[in-house]
Amino acid sequence: MLRKEEKKRNEREEFCVEDFVPADHLLRKIEEAVNFSYIYELVGDLYCENNGRSICME
Repeated sequence: MLRKEEKKRNEREEFCVEDFVPADHLLRKIEEAVNFSYIYELVGDLYCENNGRSICME
């Protein structure tokens, strides 16, 4: 008999990006060599303070 499986929509999985990106990956080298902190000042007014979205939904 064929059964329709219920979808489990309440599941979530957490992982750490650090565990998936190798230590010798090119992007890690770029991150060490380039200071990207100025970007936060350039785009700060485009994000909501409490959730990071471009449109605040309170």
